[in-house]
Amino acid sequence: MKIDSRTFEALLEQYQHRVGQALDHWLPSDLVNPVELHKAMRYSVLAPGKRVRPVLIYATASALGINLQSVDGAAAAVEIIHAYSLIHDDLPAMDDDDLRRGRPTCHIEFDEATAILAGDALQALAFYILSHDPDMTSDGSARLKMIERLSLFSGSRGMAGGQAIDLASVGKPLNIAELETMHIHKTGALIRTCIQMAALSAKGLSDEQFNSLDSYAKAIGLSFQVQDDILDVIGDTETLGKPQGSDIKHNKPTYPSIIGLQASREKAQELHEKALQSLSIFGEEADILRYISAWFVERTH
Repeated sequence: MKIDSRTFEALLEQYQHRVGQALDHWLPSDLVNPVELHKAMRYSVLAPGKRVRPVLIYATASALGINLQSVDGAAAAVEIIHAYSLIHDDLPAMDDDDLRRGRPTCHIEFDEATAILAGDALQALAFYILSHDPDMTSDGSARLKMIERLSLFSGSRGMAGGQAIDLASVGKPLNIAELETMHIHKTGALIRTCIQMAALSAKGLSDEQFNSLDSYAKAIGLSFQVQDDILDVIGDTETLGKPQGSDIKHNKPTYPSIIGLQASREKAQELHEKALQSLSIFGEEADILRYISAWFVERTH
């Protein structure tokens, strides 16, 4: 399929709608006790957003010829893990933000205790989905590997570890290697999980193909964060849906603060080229992934 901006927007809408339905299906009803907790869970997960991580799962599945229904559960699980991380990141004990996706953060809309519990419950729900979704792969070892990947890359050796490094780095000078290590864990690990989970759903995928997709995931996982750092400088709150300049306010190390804005833009482009090179063994079936890499470094929010 030839991918242009119109085709991509149509696919993006399709993927976002698809995961929205899956999320609505798996999230507990806000009419069921404990009502307030379930309201907070649904408020945070179903808030308008780009759904980048589910999009990556669906796009990889499409590139590999996988039935999208078989990755609905994985897409929902990863988005739920992402939502839980945002709830906790926004808390006063961490980033202390009061705006997320253009709306009050969970602890502002509800209260801190409810926000903490909502994050806890969402994390548990993600693994429930992976272990119970009947439409996922019938290969038990592949399903177990998906659970392993998500648990590893969302824990202390992935996303949570990256947040710990981030918090410990506030007000401290980091070199570029240390900053990259933080971002590889905090943002890149979960993006890498998305690509791997889709790849694990494919039958007959070679080690070379899997490793090529993983290399692609590593490149775009870092480019996504580089662009986030850039947007914190040049974006605006209304477009971003979160406070512009939050990193500067909290004295956090970022790519622009260490190497400058122009060098950061060049770094993002370099990572995009690396992502494209990683996909060189694939044909036009992977064009959607190539387009996403460009989208990551060109986005404005």
